Amino acid sequence: MGEAVEIFYPNGFCNGTTKNQPVDETDHQFDSWYEETIDEDLKWSFALKSVLYRGASEYQDIALLDTKRFGKVLMIDGKMQSAEVDEFIYHECLIHPALLFHSKPKTMFIMGGGEGSAAREALRHKSIDEVVMCDIDEEVVNFCRRYLTVNRDAFCNKKLNLVINDAKAELEKRTEKFDIIVGDLADPVEGGPCYQLYTKSFYEKILKPKLNENGIFVTQAGPAGIFTHKEVFSSIYNTIRQVFKYVLAYTAHVPSFADTWGWVMASDQPFSIGAEEIDKRIAERVDGELLYLNGSSFLSSATMNKTVYLSLLNETHVYTEENARFIPGHGLGNHF
Repeated sequence: MGEAVEIFYPNGFCNGTTKNQPVDETDHQFDSWYEETIDEDLKWSFALKSVLYRGASEYQDIALLDTKRFGKVLMIDGKMQSAEVDEFIYHECLIHPALLFHSKPKTMFIMGGGEGSAAREALRHKSIDEVVMCDIDEEVVNFCRRYLTVNRDAFCNKKLNLVINDAKAELEKRTEKFDIIVGDLADPVEGGPCYQLYTKSFYEKILKPKLNENGIFVTQAGPAGIFTHKEVFSSIYNTIRQVFKYVLAYTAHVPSFADTWGWVMASDQPFSIGAEEIDKRIAERVDGELLYLNGSSFLSSATMNKTVYLSLLNETHVYTEENARFIPGHGLGNHF
């Protein structure tokens, strides 16, 4: 979602944040708003309690905001990544379907995922022996380990292998294969670090060869709303269709994103289990209760409305480095 963070200080308090330094909450309890530009004619605003941090790493802008409606909110490159009160929707949808459709997943490779929430959900599966989480930005990872307390147990789990590297380079050099590969990457924005990891050549030449025979790939695929699904969702779906035999798109509404969000799951094996079997596997395999996902809700999430269905059916664009699509936003090429 959106472009660079704009923070308005109606009480005249305008000098409260320092680059790459946490902000003293006790000094900044002000009546102000965060504003995100979703499109040139549409903005989305939150009332703030405080700005907890604002800075920049080598790769990305980082901000942590404490909002009145959604709790603590992580921003990367001016775009909402997750909000305290509803991040479970995004991360349950990203992680659990692939693990549940696989017969017995033991290994997972997460591209990105620096905040730790994807790893947290994966590590709830009893069959998992190892989760490799590979994020390019060590500063974001360290920031999230410090401030996102809900994921501290995941970061300390012995099954988690945290790697700081470019996911493409890391996959290329590894000799082992994985049961599940997850794309928990930032959205493809112009100037950002991730758009090359949505291309056909990457999926075909680097990612797919690192999957085991019955392996499953799943990626977040950007906004999938009635007005936004053509930004990147339909293109990512069509690109993955060029590489895998079986491809399944699904969506869910994420309130803090102010939109429906999309994911794409793919394999060379069919996705053939029903709602009852999904629920059975959740009960047998997953520690604790899921807050959002069950068998019936997942199957319904894979049924698109007519407009989105026709767009996916008729999409012809294939994502390449030379012919990429971007959602509204910025990378360090457009650094604020």
